[in-house]
Amino acid sequence: MGLNKITLMEAYLIETIRSHGVSNDYLLTQVEQEDISEWEELNTNFDFNGLITLRNQNPSAFEDIINEGYSIKFLTFNGLQNLLKLKFNKQSGKDFIIGEKGINHLVMTDQEMQILKQMLSSNWVITEKVENRIKVELR
Repeated sequence: MGLNKITLMEAYLIETIRSHGVSNDYLLTQVEQEDISEWEELNTNFDFNGLITLRNQNPSAFEDIINEGYSIKFLTFNGLQNLLKLKFNKQSGKDFIIGEKGINHLVMTDQEMQILKQMLSSNWVITEKVENRIKVELR
C-alpha cells in the first residue's frame, strides 16, 4: 500500500512538535482530544489545528503517519532543508553543502537515510551513499 502522503506543512507541524521532545503517543493523544494549545507557542506562524483536521479525515491513517512514517506530496528545496533541520538536526554548511541541483555531502546514518528516502516526494532522488555521505537532487 505504501506510506500515507501528507503536505509539507503537515510534515512541518509534526516535526516541529517532535523536535521539542514530544512522543508519538502523546502527540496522538493530544490531537485525538483536540488539545493542541501547548504547541501553539512552538511556532506562532503555524496553525497546529491542521493536525486535528488531518486526523479527523482518517484517524487510522493519522496513527500510521505518526507511528510508521509518511511521504511528502511535493517537497520544495527550502522544504527539504527545513525538514533536514527539524527531523535530523542537520544544518547547511555544517552537515551538508547546498549544490546547484540539491544537497551534497549530507552525512547520515543508514537509519536516517531510510527515513529520508521514505519522506521524499517523487521530484527528489537520493544518490546512494559513499562513506556515509549522500547526495539528494531534484529529478
